[in-house]
Amino acid sequence: MIAGSDSSGGAGIVRDLNVLAHLNVDALCALTAVTAQTHGHVISVHHVPPEIVRTQIRAAFESSAIGAIKIGMLGTGATVSAVADCLARAGAIPTVLDPVLLSSSGGVLLDEEGQAEMRARLFPLATLLTPNIPEAASLCGTPPATSREALLEQASALVAMGARSVLLKGGHAEGAEAVDLLFTAQGAPQWLSSPRLDARCRGTGCALASAIAAGLASGQSVEDACVNGKQYVLSMLAARAF
Repeated sequence: MIAGSDSSGGAGIVRDLNVLAHLNVDALCALTAVTAQTHGHVISVHHVPPEIVRTQIRAAFESSAIGAIKIGMLGTGATVSAVADCLARAGAIPTVLDPVLLSSSGGVLLDEEGQAEMRARLFPLATLLTPNIPEAASLCGTPPATSREALLEQASALVAMGARSVLLKGGHAEGAEAVDLLFTAQGAPQWLSSPRLDARCRGTGCALASAIAAGLASGQSVEDACVNGKQYVLSMLAARAF
């Protein structure tokens, strides 16, 4: 897990670890930022120095075999570069990149320089990119998608930037179903649907990316890991466990 902390426990590496513990998956961690948050807003952010991030990642690789990597909040372009430097030397490990750009309350968690560095350095290392609709729009420099055609165009653009596959999450859309788009450079686009529950919870993106990473670590295909990860989050929401 490469991500920031959330003092409220609602998102970030705390949510990641809760999910993996529930799935009986061990985790090693590299902390990128310490945030002071409530469930309503971000109060302050302290970015961990990039060299410390590098050292944490190197220590994790020296500690045990890594089955998959999940990347969440990075915060700055310098941290993006530090992570990319380490992962470029790590070999072909399945990697889920959750491009955390904004907090649920609207606080900026990755600046424009960081987004540019992410597109250039981390997209080519990502097995799967998991943006929501606002994040995909920001990364593509376009308005948020409001149709399936626009979702397809943005997912295609993100793959063209280097990501091997994209799960464009539809939680910010409207309708009776939450529909995600799984798009790869090869194969037909897949629409993954589930009932839209009347629940507003923080950390669902972190939980989904972590559950998918757990699936990839166990040898699942990207498609199966996405389907199972989506079902995991749905069951958690239904149980009001968030």
